[in-house]
Amino acid sequence: MFRSLGSSAISPRGWTAVLALLALVLGAALGAAPPASAFPPDVPSKARVQYELDRLTVAREGSMTGYDREKFPHWNAVSGNCNTREWVLRRDGDDVTTGADCYPDSGSWYSYFDGVTRTAPSQISIDHIVALAEAWRSGARGWSTSRREAFANDVTGPQLIAVTTEVNSSKGDRDPSDWRPPRTSSWCGYAKFWIHTKYRWNLTIDSAEKSAVQSMLDRCYY
Repeated sequence: MFRSLGSSAISPRGWTAVLALLALVLGAALGAAPPASAFPPDVPSKARVQYELDRLTVAREGSMTGYDREKFPHWNAVSGNCNTREWVLRRDGDDVTTGADCYPDSGSWYSYFDGVTRTAPSQISIDHIVALAEAWRSGARGWSTSRREAFANDVTGPQLIAVTTEVNSSKGDRDPSDWRPPRTSSWCGYAKFWIHTKYRWNLTIDSAEKSAVQSMLDRCYY
């Protein structure tokens, strides 16, 4: 049995510590948000993403005939001497310092998919949330090269994110019906990234993929 505590049993400072502890516990239970620097931009609310998912065209994936990564020119210059990869490394890292060539000399990177932190940029990959091959199968086959280039270098939406090379390799070009991040508390964010990217770029979604992202989106609280 728990003994009831009177109002004077815990000091104001004690109550502050208790509330902080409860916040930590609640955050862990709900899948605490990652460091702000690890989260890509333009991630909508659950309600908005549900709206977008409901309006995606459901269709079987197209073939890989004619696909080549070179048809998606990527790692273009973004700002100054920074190409897309270097720009995302700076955006998603903490305490990142770079040389004149924009390549990081130091910093740390929290990988949202697996919860791992790395301090060597060579151990970090820039993941296309919707892989280039997946985009090809979902409508990009009919795009112009310039549109595919814009998609491959999209830093304005949640299409690019810095993650460990291992988790990026395990994901490959698979969609959410075949692959989910190993860190289950990232499933909500991953579903939002995926759906919003497909909606922004008017890509199709197949039925198994839609079911998978819906189940992950259902884990979101907001």
